[in-house]
Amino acid sequence: MKIDDCFQLGNIIKSHGMKGEVSAIFDVDNPEEYLELESVFVLIDKKLVPFFIESLSFQNGYVLLKFEDINHLDDTERIKGCELYLPLSALPDLGEGKFYFHEVIGFAVVDAKEGHIGTIKEVYSLNQQDILSVDHQGAEVLVPLHDDFIEKVDKPGRTFYVKLPDGLLSIYLDTKA
Repeated sequence: MKIDDCFQLGNIIKSHGMKGEVSAIFDVDNPEEYLELESVFVLIDKKLVPFFIESLSFQNGYVLLKFEDINHLDDTERIKGCELYLPLSALPDLGEGKFYFHEVIGFAVVDAKEGHIGTIKEVYSLNQQDILSVDHQGAEVLVPLHDDFIEKVDKPGRTFYVKLPDGLLSIYLDTKA
């Protein structure tokens, strides 16, 4: 399994108890959707290593994990601080009009007034605002991911329909100094 075929589920924070359990954080919207996991990939030395889950529970905002063949506190030391991954296929379906950031890379962006703007190259997830990076004729245009600007996402047609605020596009295309 390659890391590009996966998403980061969370991180192992610390050891928990003496019998090989670890505390983790699942960095997802609904951690409860992952209660029935049988395995995860742990990133160790830049390689994804499969770990089978013996038990998983939630406690005080953390996820308590017990992996098979990890039975002592000493065994948890090598995975403490490691990232947890799952295949992209394990992501829950979001339904109509919703999307995961990785899904829209390569989508065409069409504005209600300007028409075809370009292609989504990346999605930046910032604390205050998520932003689309759109390649418009070789220039990067940053489009805030805000409900007021998104008209429709056509997954089968690989098109992202937007209604950009007046003047946004010209900020990036104005070459006057």
